[in-house]
Amino acid sequence: QVQLVESGGGLVQPGGSLRLSCAASISAFSIHGMGWYRQAPGKQRELVATITSGGITDYADSVEGRFTISLDNAKNTVYLQMNSLKPEDTAVYYCNGMIGPDTYYENYWGQGTQVTVSS
Repeated sequence: QVQLVESGGGLVQPGGSLRLSCAASISAFSIHGMGWYRQAPGKQRELVATITSGGITDYADSVEGRFTISLDNAKNTVYLQMNSLKPEDTAVYYCNGMIGPDTYYENYWGQGTQVTVSS
């Protein structure tokens, strides 16, 4: 049984910061990697950032240098620190977990959390 619970979304002014959290409840399985995706109204879901269990990260060009993804393996929790937020960052942010036995993984998704950047 796998469950991802997100928190940390909200309303912030341009230039502000937010930190999103996603806690994964897992049993027997391992986390191969986790990530954040976002979907704005009328837009496709897009990759924001990913991190492997070994700490290798990947970022969308649009957030590179502003966002930082991190993974606390002990807590099975992934974070997304978002700084210098822009209105274009407004979206529903979804946590993704690549979770499964040590030989493969499946994708699990959080419920989504709204991030609104507006003055």
